[in-house]
Amino acid sequence: MSTKIHVGRRKSSVARVRITRGSGKWSINGRELEDYFPTEKMRYLVTEPMAVVEQTGMWDITVNVNGGGTTGQSGAVRLGLSRALMYEDAELRGTLKAAGLLTRDSRKVERKKYGLKKARRAPQFSKR
Repeated sequence: MSTKIHVGRRKSSVARVRITRGSGKWSINGRELEDYFPTEKMRYLVTEPMAVVEQTGMWDITVNVNGGGTTGQSGAVRLGLSRALMYEDAELRGTLKAAGLLTRDSRKVERKKYGLKKARRAPQFSKR
């Protein structure tokens, strides 16, 4: 039984994940999984680590996530959950790593530069 909090990050989102043996209940910021992540794509992304290691419904998952939007938050929860599962059973590391679930996605929004409209978008050039 894990009382350790595992952190997952993505973009500007931070998720703190705690797992305990149980019946598969999800609590994300005090809300259910289906309530917090309304789209099927987000729910699939979040539950992917459980499916890969074939332990769906074996853990109760409590998540505290903040910052960013829903995409970043779902990615952060995914990484935190993967790390929590690996902490509970070190033999799952190979399976999770092969599925690419232990890699932190470091991509962030590129900053806007002066003289440009966006990070790389230059003002339209007019010859005359």
